[in-house]
Amino acid sequence: MTKRRGVQQAAFALAALGLAASPAMAETRMTLKSAKAGSSYYVMMVQLAEALKKASDGEVLPTVEESQGSVQNVKEAAVRPGNFLFTSPPSLIDAAAKGEKPFEGSSFEGVRTLFPMPFITIHLVVSETSGIENVEGLAGSQFIAGGKGTFCEGRTKKLLDVLDLTGKVEIVDVELDAASNAMRNGKVDGFATCSSHPTPQLTELATTTPLKVLGLSAEERQKIVSLDPLSGPITIAAGTYKGQDEAVETVGVPVGAYGTTGMDEETAYLVTKSFWDWKDRLAAEQPWWDAVEPALVAQLGATIHPGAARYYREQGVELPESMR
Repeated sequence: MTKRRGVQQAAFALAALGLAASPAMAETRMTLKSAKAGSSYYVMMVQLAEALKKASDGEVLPTVEESQGSVQNVKEAAVRPGNFLFTSPPSLIDAAAKGEKPFEGSSFEGVRTLFPMPFITIHLVVSETSGIENVEGLAGSQFIAGGKGTFCEGRTKKLLDVLDLTGKVEIVDVELDAASNAMRNGKVDGFATCSSHPTPQLTELATTTPLKVLGLSAEERQKIVSLDPLSGPITIAAGTYKGQDEAVETVGVPVGAYGTTGMDEETAYLVTKSFWDWKDRLAAEQPWWDAVEPALVAQLGATIHPGAARYYREQGVELPESMR
């Protein structure tokens, strides 16, 4: 009894100091899904997971899952419960909301915007030995259009179509993770990859295989941008990849980090605040975060998550009425 009374007295003393009222920190588990391992977006998710865990003092326990790409991410958003954070171009979110291919038969009304990600950079890559100097030169080539069933494959095929190259380029059905070896071994002339630059796949490939990233003329870029008003010109600076002596003009596509209504308001607020608090530290590790700014939220299309909206109101960030 004396020992028990002593414990009670100690508890009262702690309560008087305001310590006993602090319960053990609740853990919030979260799944982060973006792209295939080895891609720049997978690296981003690993960075983001580490930042969320540190910024929340371990309250958020993130798990990074490999993905086949944005199409898979959006499809899973319709069925994944709880705290699911994924990346996608806003054009796919819009297509899913309208029930367009390949999103027929599921409801995507629960997708919610959190914050912007670095833009996708469209890379059209060929081996130096192919002799291809420009996009027109792809006619007659064997080319991998991107990962099968991915946003990149669809965008590349549309790009070739708008540049009057459909049927003139032989599209080879090979997974993107096998594209480097296929080009290195001369089985294809090149491939498309859609990721923020510098993308690890090309950085590694350029160290062993002379390659060329094809640029687009101003007229070609304008035609491509017409596919998606949110697309825009983007420049890959000279020296980004080994052997790339000149800047390459191409196009970029916005990307967002999204959650769903399965994520509660407090968690969405914490995740959004943690991202912006740590954004500069992320950029110090990888420069692709530098161009991400709050004004880009307006390009992400889907309704803002209430938790994220609270953070943006506190920061004075203007949100489009259509996203509220």
